[in-house]
Amino acid sequence: MKRGFGSDNHSGVHPNVLKAIADVNVEHAMAYGEDEYSDEVVGMFKQYFGKQANVYFAFNGTGANVLCLDAMTRSHHAVVCADTAHIHVDECGAPQRITGAKLLTVKTPDGKLTPELVKTQLHGFGFQHHSQPKVISIAQPTELGTLYTLDEIKALADLAHSYNMYLHIDGARFANAAVALGCTFRQMTTDLGVDALSFGGTKNGLMIGEAVVLLNPKLNEDFLYRRKQAMQLCSKMRFIAAQFKAYFEGELWKENAAHSNAMAKMLYNEIKDLKGVEVVYPVEVNGVFVRLKREVWTELQKKYFFYDWDEDDNVVRFMCSFDTTKDDIFSFVSTLKTLLND
Repeated sequence: MKRGFGSDNHSGVHPNVLKAIADVNVEHAMAYGEDEYSDEVVGMFKQYFGKQANVYFAFNGTGANVLCLDAMTRSHHAVVCADTAHIHVDECGAPQRITGAKLLTVKTPDGKLTPELVKTQLHGFGFQHHSQPKVISIAQPTELGTLYTLDEIKALADLAHSYNMYLHIDGARFANAAVALGCTFRQMTTDLGVDALSFGGTKNGLMIGEAVVLLNPKLNEDFLYRRKQAMQLCSKMRFIAAQFKAYFEGELWKENAAHSNAMAKMLYNEIKDLKGVEVVYPVEVNGVFVRLKREVWTELQKKYFFYDWDEDDNVVRFMCSFDTTKDDIFSFVSTLKTLLND
Protein backbone atom coordinates (compact mmCIF):
# COMPACT_ATOMS: atom_id res chain seq x y z
CA MET A 1 0.00 0.00 0.00
CA LYS A 2 1.40 3.40 -1.00
CA ARG A 3 2.07 5.72 1.91
CA GLY A 4 -0.94 8.00 2.19
CA PHE A 5 -2.91 10.15 4.59
CA GLY A 6 -5.76 7.81 5.46
CA SER A 7 -5.09 7.03 9.11
CA ASP A 8 -2.36 6.95 11.71
CA ASN A 9 -3.42 3.31 12.08
CA HIS A 10 -1.92 2.67 8.64
CA SER A 11 1.60 3.44 9.81
CA GLY A 12 4.00 0.73 10.86
CA VAL A 13 5.43 -0.03 14.27
CA HIS A 14 8.23 2.09 15.68
CA PRO A 15 11.54 0.17 15.66
CA ASN A 16 11.99 0.72 19.41
CA VAL A 17 8.65 -0.94 20.02
CA LEU A 18 9.48 -3.93 17.83
CA LYS A 19 12.79 -4.33 19.63
CA ALA A 20 11.04 -4.17 23.00
CA ILE A 21 8.74 -7.03 21.95
CA ALA A 22 11.73 -9.11 20.88
CA ASP A 23 13.60 -8.30 24.09
CA VAL A 24 10.92 -9.86 26.30
CA ASN A 25 10.56 -12.89 24.04
CA VAL A 26 12.87 -14.94 26.25
CA GLU A 27 12.26 -17.83 28.61
CA HIS A 28 8.81 -18.15 30.20
CA ALA A 29 6.77 -15.56 32.08
CA MET A 30 3.57 -15.66 34.07
CA ALA A 31 0.44 -15.07 32.04
CA TYR A 32 -2.49 -12.65 32.28
CA GLY A 33 -0.47 -9.69 33.55
CA GLU A 34 1.16 -11.43 36.49
CA ASP A 35 4.60 -11.05 34.95
CA GLU A 36 7.41 -8.72 36.02
CA TYR A 37 7.22 -6.69 32.81
CA SER A 38 3.56 -5.79 33.32
CA ASP A 39 4.22 -4.83 36.94
CA GLU A 40 7.02 -2.52 35.85
CA VAL A 41 4.91 -0.77 33.23
CA VAL A 42 1.96 -0.31 35.57
CA GLY A 43 4.43 1.48 37.82
CA MET A 44 5.43 3.71 34.90
CA PHE A 45 1.77 4.61 34.32
CA LYS A 46 1.46 5.54 37.97
CA GLN A 47 4.42 7.88 37.61
CA TYR A 48 2.55 9.65 34.82
CA PHE A 49 -0.92 9.69 36.38
CA GLY A 50 -0.45 9.31 40.13
CA LYS A 51 -0.34 6.45 42.62
CA GLN A 52 -4.12 6.15 42.71
CA ALA A 53 -4.26 5.12 39.03
CA ASN A 54 -5.29 1.54 38.31
CA VAL A 55 -4.08 0.34 34.91
CA TYR A 56 -5.40 -2.50 32.79
CA PHE A 57 -4.19 -3.43 29.32
CA ALA A 58 -6.64 -4.14 26.52
CA PHE A 59 -6.30 -5.26 22.91
CA ASN A 60 -7.74 -2.21 21.16
CA GLY A 61 -9.34 1.19 21.49
CA THR A 62 -12.92 0.01 21.28
CA GLY A 63 -12.18 -2.51 24.01
CA ALA A 64 -10.66 0.18 26.22
CA ASN A 65 -13.59 2.53 25.67
CA VAL A 66 -16.17 -0.14 26.36
CA LEU A 67 -14.36 -1.28 29.50
CA CYS A 68 -14.19 2.27 30.84
CA LEU A 69 -17.89 2.78 30.24
CA ASP A 70 -18.71 -0.64 31.66
CA ALA A 71 -16.90 0.25 34.87
CA MET A 72 -18.99 3.41 35.22
CA THR A 73 -22.46 2.27 34.19
CA ARG A 74 -25.17 -0.31 34.57
CA SER A 75 -27.71 -1.13 31.89
CA HIS A 76 -30.23 1.46 33.08
CA HIS A 77 -27.67 4.27 32.72
CA ALA A 78 -26.89 6.64 29.84
CA VAL A 79 -23.70 8.14 28.43
CA VAL A 80 -23.66 11.69 27.06
CA CYS A 81 -21.32 12.17 24.09
CA ALA A 82 -20.89 14.26 20.96
CA ASP A 83 -22.70 13.04 17.86
CA THR A 84 -19.28 12.67 16.20
CA ALA A 85 -17.84 10.58 19.05
CA HIS A 86 -16.03 7.38 18.16
CA ILE A 87 -18.12 5.44 20.66
CA HIS A 88 -21.21 6.51 18.72
CA VAL A 89 -20.05 6.49 15.09
CA ASP A 90 -17.28 3.92 14.79
CA GLU A 91 -17.73 1.18 17.36
CA CYS A 92 -20.60 -0.74 15.77
CA GLY A 93 -22.81 -0.43 18.84
CA ALA A 94 -20.27 -2.18 21.09
CA PRO A 95 -20.77 0.19 24.04
CA GLN A 96 -24.53 -0.39 23.99
CA ARG A 97 -24.24 -4.13 23.49
CA ILE A 98 -21.69 -4.73 26.23
CA THR A 99 -22.85 -2.21 28.83
CA GLY A 100 -26.55 -2.03 27.97
CA ALA A 101 -26.33 1.71 28.59
CA LYS A 102 -27.92 4.22 26.22
CA LEU A 103 -25.87 6.80 24.30
CA LEU A 104 -27.30 10.31 24.42
CA THR A 105 -25.69 12.23 21.56
CA VAL A 106 -25.29 15.98 21.31
CA LYS A 107 -24.71 17.93 18.10
CA THR A 108 -21.63 20.16 18.31
CA PRO A 109 -20.04 22.65 15.90
CA ASP A 110 -16.51 21.40 16.50
CA GLY A 111 -16.74 17.97 18.14
CA LYS A 112 -16.46 19.44 21.64
CA LEU A 113 -19.00 19.17 24.42
CA THR A 114 -19.63 22.11 26.72
CA PRO A 115 -21.49 22.16 30.04
CA GLU A 116 -24.35 23.99 28.32
CA LEU A 117 -24.61 21.34 25.60
CA VAL A 118 -24.40 18.47 28.08
CA LYS A 119 -27.14 19.95 30.24
CA THR A 120 -29.62 19.49 27.38
CA GLN A 121 -29.43 15.76 28.18
CA LEU A 122 -29.37 15.97 31.97
CA HIS A 123 -32.97 15.33 32.86
CA GLY A 124 -35.19 12.50 34.01
CA PHE A 125 -33.14 11.78 37.13
CA GLY A 126 -35.09 9.52 39.46
CA PHE A 127 -37.80 8.93 36.83
CA GLN A 128 -38.01 5.18 36.42
CA HIS A 129 -39.09 5.33 32.77
CA HIS A 130 -35.91 7.12 31.62
CA SER A 131 -32.33 5.94 31.27
CA GLN A 132 -30.33 7.69 33.98
CA PRO A 133 -27.40 9.87 32.79
CA LYS A 134 -24.24 8.57 34.44
CA VAL A 135 -21.24 9.42 32.24
CA ILE A 136 -19.99 12.31 30.14
CA SER A 137 -17.62 10.92 27.52
CA ILE A 138 -15.31 13.16 25.52
CA ALA A 139 -12.43 12.51 23.13
CA GLN A 140 -9.14 14.36 23.57
CA PRO A 141 -8.43 15.28 20.83
CA THR A 142 -11.88 15.02 19.28
CA GLU A 143 -12.74 13.13 16.12
CA LEU A 144 -12.50 16.46 14.32
CA GLY A 145 -8.95 17.07 15.52
CA THR A 146 -9.98 19.81 17.94
CA LEU A 147 -8.69 20.12 21.48
CA TYR A 148 -10.28 20.74 24.84
CA THR A 149 -8.37 23.20 27.02
CA LEU A 150 -7.60 22.12 30.56
CA ASP A 151 -10.21 24.55 31.86
CA GLU A 152 -12.83 23.04 29.53
CA ILE A 153 -12.10 19.54 30.78
CA LYS A 154 -12.24 20.73 34.38
CA ALA A 155 -15.63 22.36 33.77
CA LEU A 156 -17.02 19.09 32.38
CA ALA A 157 -15.59 17.08 35.28
CA ASP A 158 -17.13 19.49 37.78
CA LEU A 159 -20.47 19.29 35.99
CA ALA A 160 -20.41 15.49 35.95
CA HIS A 161 -19.59 15.25 39.63
CA SER A 162 -22.28 17.76 40.58
CA TYR A 163 -24.81 15.33 39.07
CA ASN A 164 -23.18 12.24 40.63
CA MET A 165 -21.82 11.32 37.20
CA TYR A 166 -18.39 10.39 35.86
CA LEU A 167 -16.15 11.92 33.20
CA HIS A 168 -14.48 9.60 30.68
CA ILE A 169 -11.86 10.54 28.09
CA ASP A 170 -11.34 8.59 24.88
CA GLY A 171 -7.62 9.17 24.47
CA ALA A 172 -6.83 7.28 21.27
CA ARG A 173 -4.53 10.19 20.34
CA PHE A 174 -3.90 11.37 23.88
CA ALA A 175 -0.17 11.89 23.31
CA ASN A 176 -0.89 14.24 20.43
CA ALA A 177 -3.13 16.30 22.69
CA ALA A 178 -0.55 16.47 25.49
CA VAL A 179 2.14 17.64 23.08
CA ALA A 180 -0.14 20.24 21.50
CA LEU A 181 -1.17 21.65 24.88
CA GLY A 182 2.31 21.42 26.37
CA CYS A 183 1.04 19.65 29.48
CA THR A 184 1.61 16.37 31.29
CA PHE A 185 -0.79 13.45 31.24
CA ARG A 186 -1.59 14.07 34.89
CA GLN A 187 -2.34 17.75 34.32
CA MET A 188 -4.89 16.75 31.66
CA THR A 189 -6.61 14.07 33.75
CA THR A 190 -5.96 13.41 37.44
CA ASP A 191 -5.54 17.06 38.38
CA LEU A 192 -8.82 17.97 36.65
CA GLY A 193 -11.00 15.26 38.16
CA VAL A 194 -11.20 12.89 35.18
CA ASP A 195 -12.49 9.51 36.34
CA ALA A 196 -11.38 7.17 33.56
CA LEU A 197 -9.18 7.32 30.47
CA SER A 198 -8.81 5.11 27.44
CA PHE A 199 -5.09 5.55 26.78
CA GLY A 200 -4.08 4.91 23.18
CA GLY A 201 -0.76 3.93 21.68
CA THR A 202 -1.50 2.08 18.45
CA LYS A 203 -1.99 5.31 16.49
CA ASN A 204 1.37 6.58 17.74
CA GLY A 205 3.81 3.78 17.03
CA LEU A 206 2.64 0.71 18.94
CA MET A 207 1.72 -2.58 17.29
CA ILE A 208 -1.29 -3.55 19.36
CA GLY A 209 -2.69 -2.72 22.73
CA GLU A 210 -4.26 0.15 24.62
CA ALA A 211 -4.69 0.79 28.32
CA VAL A 212 -7.61 1.50 30.62
CA VAL A 213 -6.54 4.00 33.27
CA LEU A 214 -9.03 4.20 36.12
CA LEU A 215 -8.34 7.35 38.12
CA ASN A 216 -11.35 7.10 40.41
CA PRO A 217 -10.70 4.27 42.92
CA LYS A 218 -14.42 3.45 43.05
CA LEU A 219 -14.24 2.13 39.50
CA ASN A 220 -11.64 -0.50 40.32
CA GLU A 221 -14.11 -2.79 42.07
CA ASP A 222 -14.67 -6.03 40.14
CA PHE A 223 -12.91 -4.60 37.07
CA LEU A 224 -10.74 -7.68 36.61
CA TYR A 225 -13.86 -9.74 36.04
CA ARG A 226 -15.41 -7.18 33.71
CA ARG A 227 -12.27 -7.17 31.56
CA LYS A 228 -12.36 -10.96 31.34
CA GLN A 229 -16.06 -10.96 30.39
CA ALA A 230 -15.36 -8.37 27.70
CA MET A 231 -12.73 -10.67 26.19
CA GLN A 232 -9.99 -8.09 26.63
CA LEU A 233 -7.68 -10.09 28.90
CA CYS A 234 -4.48 -10.94 27.03
CA SER A 235 -2.77 -14.12 28.13
CA LYS A 236 0.75 -13.16 27.02
CA MET A 237 0.44 -9.72 28.54
CA ARG A 238 4.19 -9.07 28.63
CA PHE A 239 4.15 -8.33 24.90
CA ILE A 240 1.63 -5.51 25.35
CA ALA A 241 3.46 -4.21 28.42
CA ALA A 242 6.81 -4.21 26.62
CA GLN A 243 5.43 -1.85 24.00
CA PHE A 244 4.32 0.68 26.60
CA LYS A 245 7.71 0.45 28.29
CA ALA A 246 9.40 1.44 25.03
CA TYR A 247 6.72 4.10 24.55
CA PHE A 248 7.49 5.75 27.88
CA GLU A 249 11.27 5.32 27.93
CA GLY A 250 12.99 8.39 26.57
CA GLU A 251 9.51 9.86 26.03
CA LEU A 252 9.10 8.15 22.68
CA TRP A 253 5.39 8.99 22.91
CA LYS A 254 6.26 12.68 22.87
CA GLU A 255 8.74 12.39 19.99
CA ASN A 256 6.26 10.49 17.82
CA ALA A 257 3.30 12.73 18.60
CA ALA A 258 5.30 15.91 18.12
CA HIS A 259 6.38 14.70 14.69
CA SER A 260 2.91 13.75 13.48
CA ASN A 261 1.51 17.05 14.77
CA ALA A 262 4.30 18.95 12.99
CA MET A 263 3.65 17.12 9.74
CA ALA A 264 -0.04 18.04 9.90
CA LYS A 265 0.89 21.66 10.51
CA MET A 266 3.25 21.55 7.55
CA LEU A 267 0.54 20.09 5.35
CA TYR A 268 -1.85 22.79 6.52
CA ASN A 269 0.65 25.54 5.73
CA GLU A 270 1.24 24.12 2.26
CA ILE A 271 -2.44 24.01 1.28
CA LYS A 272 -4.24 26.65 3.34
CA ASP A 273 -3.86 29.40 0.73
CA LEU A 274 -4.59 27.27 -2.32
CA LYS A 275 -7.61 28.35 -4.32
CA GLY A 276 -10.25 25.65 -4.09
CA VAL A 277 -9.11 24.40 -0.67
CA GLU A 278 -10.97 25.23 2.54
CA VAL A 279 -9.65 23.95 5.86
CA VAL A 280 -12.79 23.49 7.93
CA TYR A 281 -11.45 22.87 11.48
CA PRO A 282 -8.45 24.21 13.38
CA VAL A 283 -5.35 22.07 12.84
CA GLU A 284 -4.36 21.38 16.43
CA VAL A 285 -2.99 17.84 16.31
CA ASN A 286 -2.25 15.45 13.42
CA GLY A 287 -5.38 15.73 11.29
CA VAL A 288 -6.34 18.19 8.55
CA PHE A 289 -9.98 18.41 7.48
CA VAL A 290 -10.50 20.01 4.08
CA ARG A 291 -13.40 20.89 1.81
CA LEU A 292 -12.62 20.17 -1.85
CA LYS A 293 -14.59 19.85 -5.03
CA ARG A 294 -15.69 16.27 -5.45
CA GLU A 295 -13.93 15.86 -8.79
CA VAL A 296 -10.68 16.95 -7.17
CA TRP A 297 -10.72 14.67 -4.15
CA THR A 298 -11.93 11.65 -6.09
CA GLU A 299 -9.04 12.07 -8.53
CA LEU A 300 -6.61 12.61 -5.67
CA GLN A 301 -7.78 9.37 -4.07
CA LYS A 302 -6.63 7.47 -7.14
CA LYS A 303 -3.05 8.26 -6.13
CA TYR A 304 -3.26 8.65 -2.35
CA PHE A 305 -5.52 6.93 0.13
CA PHE A 306 -7.50 9.11 2.52
CA TYR A 307 -11.01 9.02 3.90
CA ASP A 308 -14.08 10.93 2.82
CA TRP A 309 -15.27 12.54 6.03
CA ASP A 310 -18.54 14.13 4.96
CA GLU A 311 -19.52 13.28 1.40
CA ASP A 312 -22.56 15.53 1.49
CA ASP A 313 -20.35 18.52 2.28
CA ASN A 314 -17.29 17.36 0.28
CA VAL A 315 -15.11 17.28 3.39
CA VAL A 316 -12.18 14.86 3.50
CA ARG A 317 -9.64 14.03 6.21
CA PHE A 318 -5.88 13.91 5.85
CA MET A 319 -4.07 12.19 8.76
CA CYS A 320 -0.35 12.34 9.46
CA SER A 321 1.60 9.69 11.36
CA PHE A 322 4.78 9.36 13.36
CA ASP A 323 6.52 8.20 10.17
CA THR A 324 5.10 10.78 7.73
CA THR A 325 7.97 12.56 5.97
CA LYS A 326 8.39 15.99 4.42
CA ASP A 327 8.73 14.29 1.03
CA ASP A 328 5.34 12.65 1.60
CA ILE A 329 3.86 16.11 2.18
CA PHE A 330 5.53 17.77 -0.80
CA SER A 331 4.61 14.97 -3.21
CA PHE A 332 1.01 14.95 -2.02
CA VAL A 333 0.66 18.73 -2.25
CA SER A 334 2.23 18.76 -5.70
CA THR A 335 -0.38 16.30 -6.94
CA LEU A 336 -3.16 18.32 -5.32
CA LYS A 337 -1.95 21.53 -6.95
CA THR A 338 -1.92 19.88 -10.35
CA LEU A 339 -5.51 18.72 -9.92
CA LEU A 340 -6.65 22.13 -8.71
CA ASN A 341 -5.12 23.77 -11.77
CA ASP A 342 -6.59 21.33 -14.30
